[in-house]
Amino acid sequence: MTKAIRRISLAVFLAVTLSGLFPAMAVEPIGMGITTGGTKGTYFQFGLDLQKLLKPEGFDLSVYDSSGSVENIFSVYQRPRTQLGIVQSDVLAFVAKVQTDPVLQRIANRIKMVFPLYNEEIHLLGRSDISEFDDLAGRRVAVGQDGSGTYLTAKLLFEVSEVAPAEMVSIGTDEALAELKAGRIDAMFYVAGYPVKLFREGVAAADGLTLVPILNKNILEFYPAAEIPAGTYEWQPAAVKTAAVKAVLISYDFRMANCEYVGRVARIIADNLAWLRQNGHSKWQAVDIDYPLKGWEQYDCVQQSMGRAVPQKAKPPAEINPVLDAIKRML
Repeated sequence: MTKAIRRISLAVFLAVTLSGLFPAMAVEPIGMGITTGGTKGTYFQFGLDLQKLLKPEGFDLSVYDSSGSVENIFSVYQRPRTQLGIVQSDVLAFVAKVQTDPVLQRIANRIKMVFPLYNEEIHLLGRSDISEFDDLAGRRVAVGQDGSGTYLTAKLLFEVSEVAPAEMVSIGTDEALAELKAGRIDAMFYVAGYPVKLFREGVAAADGLTLVPILNKNILEFYPAAEIPAGTYEWQPAAVKTAAVKAVLISYDFRMANCEYVGRVARIIADNLAWLRQNGHSKWQAVDIDYPLKGWEQYDCVQQSMGRAVPQKAKPPAEINPVLDAIKRML
C-alpha cells in the first residue's frame, strides 16, 4: 500500500470514527411541554396532534394530562419545560375576578393567549326524566373535579341561572359517568368539544341516558348558544341545543428562549392548519386562530413571529364577553 493510499485510508477512518463520537451535525430537539386535560378529552387529543406536527420541525413536545384549567394555569408558570397549556376562556376570567388566592391571581395576570381555538360545548348528560336544564333544581349533579374548567363553568351556570341543585357533587368525569349509570346522581356536566371520547365509548342507548338541552335564558345571555348535531354519538338521535365556551391555547409571559420557542411553535401551527384539520381531531375544523377573543391579550412573542405589530386592541371589536358580564352581576 502506497503512502498516499495509507493517508487517504487513515483520513476516512478518522472521519468515520469522529463522526460517531462527535455528531456535530446532529441537532438536539427542543424540549417543550403542553398541559391539557383528561386523557379522554379533546384537550389531550389536541396535545397529541401538536406533538405529531412539531416533531419533524425539531420540537420534542411532551403532552401532560391534568385535572383541568386551574392546574394548567399553574403548570405553564412553574412546571419545568411546560410552556403551553389549554384552558377555557371563562376560567381565566373567573380566576382573575373572583378567586381570592393572590398567587393564582398574579399568575393569571401574566397568562397570555397564543391562539383562540374552538367552542367547547357544555355537555349535560342526565337521566331520561330530565328534559331541560331547569329540571336540575333539587337534583344531585356532578359538576366536575374541583379546579377543573367543567367545575367552574358549572358553578357559574347555576349562579347566573338561579337554579339550585340539591347537591353539587365534585368528582371527575369518569367517576361521574359511573355514578350516573348506577343511579346515584341525576346528571353530570362535561365541558369539551364534541365528540367527547368518554361519551362516544362509555355510553350506549341501553344506559337510558340523554343529552339535556340548555335553554335557560339567563345562561344564554352570558354564554353563546351552540348545538351538538344529531348522531354525534350513536345513542343521540336528535340535535341538542346547548351553550359553549371558547378553548384557548395559552402560555406565560416568558422572555428570552421560551419566548422564541413559543413564537416558532405558533408560526408552525398557523402554517399547518390544513394538515391539522386533515390529520387531527375533528375539532380542528372549527379552529379560528384570528377570532378576536375579548378580554384576552395575545402573547407579543406570537405577534412578532406572525408578523403582527398591531396591538390586540386595534382589532375589530369582538362580541361581548359573556362571563365577564356574569361575574360583574355576581359581585
